[in-house]
Parts: sequence; C-alpha cells; structure tokens
Amino acid sequence: MEDTIPLFLTCFITLFTIFPTPTRATLPGTWELLIPNAGIASMHTAVTRFNNVILLDRTNTGPSRKLLPKNHCRFDRNDAVLKKDCYAHSILFDPKKNQLRPLKILTDTWCSSGAFLPNGTLLQTGGDIDGFKKIRKFDPCNSNGSCDWEELNDVELSEGRWYATNQILPDGSIIIIGGRGSNSVEFYPKRKNGAVSFPFLSETEDTQMDNLYPYVHLLPNGKLFVFANTKSVMYDFVENRVVKVYPELIGGPRNYPSAGSSVMLALEGEFSEAVVVVCGGAQYGAFLERNVDTPAHGSCGRIMATGSDPVWEMEDMPFQRIMGDMVILPNGDVLIINGAMKGTQGFELGSDPCLNPVLYRPDEPAGLRFMVLNPGTVPRLYHSTANLLPDGRVLLAGSNPHVFYRFDVEFPTELRIEAFSPEYLDPDKMNIRPEILEVPEQVSYGVGFDVVVIVELPVVGIIEVNLGSAPFATHSFSQGQRLVKLGVGSAVPENGGRWRIRCTAPPSGMVAPPGFYMVFAVNQGVPSVARWIHVS
Repeated sequence: MEDTIPLFLTCFITLFTIFPTPTRATLPGTWELLIPNAGIASMHTAVTRFNNVILLDRTNTGPSRKLLPKNHCRFDRNDAVLKKDCYAHSILFDPKKNQLRPLKILTDTWCSSGAFLPNGTLLQTGGDIDGFKKIRKFDPCNSNGSCDWEELNDVELSEGRWYATNQILPDGSIIIIGGRGSNSVEFYPKRKNGAVSFPFLSETEDTQMDNLYPYVHLLPNGKLFVFANTKSVMYDFVENRVVKVYPELIGGPRNYPSAGSSVMLALEGEFSEAVVVVCGGAQYGAFLERNVDTPAHGSCGRIMATGSDPVWEMEDMPFQRIMGDMVILPNGDVLIINGAMKGTQGFELGSDPCLNPVLYRPDEPAGLRFMVLNPGTVPRLYHSTANLLPDGRVLLAGSNPHVFYRFDVEFPTELRIEAFSPEYLDPDKMNIRPEILEVPEQVSYGVGFDVVVIVELPVVGIIEVNLGSAPFATHSFSQGQRLVKLGVGSAVPENGGRWRIRCTAPPSGMVAPPGFYMVFAVNQGVPSVARWIHVS
C-alpha cells in the first residue's frame, strides 16, 4: 500500500515573501517511518507511563487491517457494517521495539474524549451510538503484559458526550465539558448533582456547532480557561460560575468543526502566570457549504490568561492551517504539525495538506517566534494525532478523512506511524544531551529532591528539570497537555562526570494535577530521555 500513496509537494504559499523558507536540505528536523502498516488509523492517541502508546479508532468503521486474536471477536447486532467484528480498532504500540498488539474495544469511541487518572489509568468517555454515555478504562502495562480495555457497566455519563473535552483537576478528579447537544459539565468520579449546566457553551454555539471539543486548560490559580468558537472565559468549576470573560479572538471560529489548535505555554517561576495560544482554524461557512477550497486561518492569538486586563496578541503563522496539532516540547517550544491549508474538519472536507511543521518559540519577540521545519511526505488530515514521546520525538499517527477505510483516493486512510525529531535531537547536539541517572519515582508537592545526570561536555549553564504530562490527543487538541518547569539550583559536579541538581516539586495540584509525568533534564535546549515520576 505504501508504494501507491503519492508524495505531496511542500506547502509553500504566497506567505513565503513574508516568511522566507530555506531549501529543504537546510530545514531543521528529521522524519522516520516507524510502522508501514499499523492496521488501524488512530483517531485518539495517548502515551502511557510504560513508554508504550495507545492508539484508538472508532468501532463502526467496518474491517480494519488488524485482526483481533482468535476467539476475541466483538458481537454487535446493531452494528450496520459488521455484526461479528473480528478486527482490531485499538492497538498498543511499543515505539522502542516497533511492536504492535491488538486491543479489544466494545463500544463506539467515535469523537470521544479522555484523560489520565492520578494512578496512570486512562479514562475514556463518550462517543457515538452505544458509546454515547459510556465510560471506559485502560490500566496500562508494559509491552509484555496483557492489559486491555475495560468497559464500565456500573456507572455511565449523566449526559451523552460526543465531541467533549476532559481535564484532570487539582484533586485528581476529571471534568468532562460539553459535547454535541450537551451544554453542560460533569465529573468523574460522579458527583451527586450529575451534569451541571454551563451556559457559556450554548452562547458559543452557531449553525456549524463551532463550540465542540472546547479548548480547556487548568490555570495555576485553580480555575479553567475554556475557549469555544471565538470566545473564552475563566470558569470556576467549584462554584459553577464564570469569573472572567476574555476579549473575543478575531479571525473566525477556532473549534471543531473549524478547528485550529491550542496550547498553554510552560508554567514556570512563581507559577502565577499562564499564557494560552490559539492558532489556525477554518473560515466560517466552509463546513456548512462543504467547501474544500476555502483557505484556512493563518493567525494565532496569544493571551496572558491570568492577567488583570488580558488582551489577545495577534501573530501570523508561516502557513494557513486547519487540523494542525500543537505539541509542547520538553524545552517549552511548541511544535505545530499535521493539517491542511484549505477546507475544514469533516469527512473529505480538507485539501492542500500542510506538510511543513512549524516551531513556535514563545520566548522570542513577536515576529520572530515561528521557524519553518523540514516537511514530511505523508498528509495528516482529519482524524490524525501528534504526541510527545519520552525520548523527545513526536509520534504521528492516523488520518482518515473517510467514513470507512479507503485506499483508492487522493488522501487514503493512513496506516503508517511516523516520528518527527526536532532539531534538538540532531547528532551534533548529542554531546550536550543529558542522561538522567537518578530521579525519585514519586515526589510530594513542594518538597525538594535531587536529579542526577551525566553529560558528555561540561555543563556551562542551568540544566532545567521539566515535567511533561501525557495528554489524550484527538481532533487537533491534546486534552490535559501541560509542561511545568521546576525550580532548580545550579548543577553540582560529582565524580565520574555526574551532575546533581536540586529541584523543588510543584507547589500544588493547581500547577501539576496529581499523576504521572515525564521528567526531562534540559541542557541548552536539548532534553534527556524522560523518566517517569509520580506527583501527588
């Protein structure tokens, strides 16, 4: 199949006069094909603390290209395509060994949501048809284990959730926000009041339903930043009230089905400030008119969400982009990858793939923050994902802009899994790349602890120690994504080329909700391979 998929030209556009683009040979970043045929197209992707990856599609796509083990078929008399389904719609992928293991999912996970619980279990909620009110769990294991999906039968969502967003809260519970026809929030574990009305979602609804998959970020003051369509609020989920209304972001709708993407920049210093960035999106009307040629937005808005009088600072990306993914890297930079330059989200509604990733460098001045990176060759459009791996690479999976799996079209169902390596993984930087030798398995809020690293060349500056969450990536937004830069002292040299770094754990669950994090040592912008740490 791979040989029949055409290569596509780099998405250079007229903006090159504003953003000069070097030749491909000099562009930063490298690509590698990990798996030529994963068997499924991943609509939802999450990295576990065992360094393997859960890939998940919907169950009613008909045959995938990966069989379940013998005698593990799924039986559903209401399935319009396969009453007896012996095909996998979820897999567990080990990026180190490049091994795949099929997983069995029973209810439909189409356009569902997810988040990791404090114990490292993935909570997966909602979907379509028989999955509308379903709650599922995946308790991860190492790649030699037999862990699989568990469908919860003793509890369900208070309201059906299709296109909702999940976010872990400071106490370790999960808030589930919105969904098609569900302008409310609810919690897991379930609370006695069930679903609670959230009028902001109905206020941001339009004829295209551009309030779906709202962008949700937990701010370090314990409130939620919630963005839908073009509007955003600070939401007190304890009191169920909006405590701040932000200015409207100009440039048209930004959420599904007109989705760009969003990220909260790294939390650092005194953890009193949080900056949110929203980039890209589709023109209003492209979805209703099914117009695949409407140019996407190229603008980004950036706002100090915790400021006393916040305003949006506008910037332009080098490329227009719809369905892009924003991945916060271990050093605090943001990778913008995947997507198209025209059209909108939806089946067969995107065109002109944008193959160039872009690096957003938040500490640079406005006008100098974007760097164009080396283009890939695989279009990643509707239903594709991007996730940070513990080794610093970014995993790319999925792209199925069709109702079922199709391979005879311009943008076929994509079964390949790739990895993109940012410039910090270039061979000429390996002599400054730290290796973590010692780190505690668990830390409590506010306590001091040591991280011991080894580096080939002498350390000449501060080595950062940064905690990266493992988000649930779907539909161009990584639910629960955050990076926390810890307070650190200078690296102290020890025998054998070792360096000891004194760190202070995050002060509370408002800064880092309880759970497992990838801990990276970052030397001059170059991250180590992460080790997992439990923060509680």
